[in-house]
Amino acid sequence: MLTWNIEILNKILSNVLTALYQPFWFSVLSAVLFMFFCMYAKEHGWKTAVYDWLRTFKTSGTFRRTFCLTFYTMMILMRTLLNRNMWANPLSDVMGGWTLYDSDGELTTEAIENVMLMLPFTVLLLWALREKLSIRAAAGSILWKGTKYAFLLSVTIEFAQLFLRLGTFQISDIFYNTLGGFLGSIVYYIGCRVKHKDPDIR
Repeated sequence: MLTWNIEILNKILSNVLTALYQPFWFSVLSAVLFMFFCMYAKEHGWKTAVYDWLRTFKTSGTFRRTFCLTFYTMMILMRTLLNRNMWANPLSDVMGGWTLYDSDGELTTEAIENVMLMLPFTVLLLWALREKLSIRAAAGSILWKGTKYAFLLSVTIEFAQLFLRLGTFQISDIFYNTLGGFLGSIVYYIGCRVKHKDPDIR
């Protein structure tokens, strides 16, 4: 009877602690951002704070682009890091999956998902940073910047998964995320060329 009670207690504690740990970093980040807004609202008033946010969103293209980038980045973090179950061994599958079939021969779309996940991020990032890009930047410069940023974000996420034990560290994820960044850079560059119809990528 005592053994049964201890087993039940351990199960309850494990489930409760896991439920608290999974949203921990998202809660921290949300709390920090909310407190920044509270500090501004305390100084200027809540009505003014909300009005200023809406007015800035309406009038500032840079603010809107940054908002879209931040929103999508948070979605990526929720998908890849903040809303993941804990893994006992995050190095259990370092190489990851490189094809459309897993080790059991089952069809998997993880590789395609990793490409598609990073493609919009790169487009939004280059869009948000367009004022900092050279007016007549060459295609190679755009491709390099987008691919580099996608690679850095992917590596950051993978190492965070490793150290926080949230998901597994996989080299294939880094490769396909980086490929998604490369393709996103191409989409952005083509979109700029079509929009302006001249060498000026802006």
